[in-house]
Amino acid sequence: MSTRAIEGYHLIKPEDLFWRASNLMKIPNADFLERTGSENMGARLWRMPPMSANTLHKHIRAEEFYFVLEGTGRLRVGDETLTVPKYGGVLVGPDKLRQVFNDTDEEVLWLIIGAPEELEFLQGSKSQMDLSLIYPVDPTQLPPELAGSQWPPQE
Repeated sequence: MSTRAIEGYHLIKPEDLFWRASNLMKIPNADFLERTGSENMGARLWRMPPMSANTLHKHIRAEEFYFVLEGTGRLRVGDETLTVPKYGGVLVGPDKLRQVFNDTDEEVLWLIIGAPEELEFLQGSKSQMDLSLIYPVDPTQLPPELAGSQWPPQE
């Protein structure tokens, strides 16, 4: 599958970002590249509230780069838990199960960049996605570090 490159450039200002809660885990996030039409990469900011976790997942083709902008990041990769300092990053291959979580009392801001973009996940995709390819186990399970915690919050 070939993807087309964008032409020129796209400047994205903070006020252009649209923040929303993620579907499964209700983590606030903003998609940097949704307005650009890029078919090559995705980039999203994630604001991890205290004592929260994102989905436990993997990818089909995409490598993901996890970069901590604020706070101290925590990332489960396979059976390992990594602590990522502010301005630190981790590159994760597509086949590894991974989960960003926050077991601290402070919000953590991540920038997560993935490539190539998995077009199956884009809104309006015509294909029926086999979700077991990215969620081979319960994606809402919390890491051991959050045992006894309740996330996402009950509505």
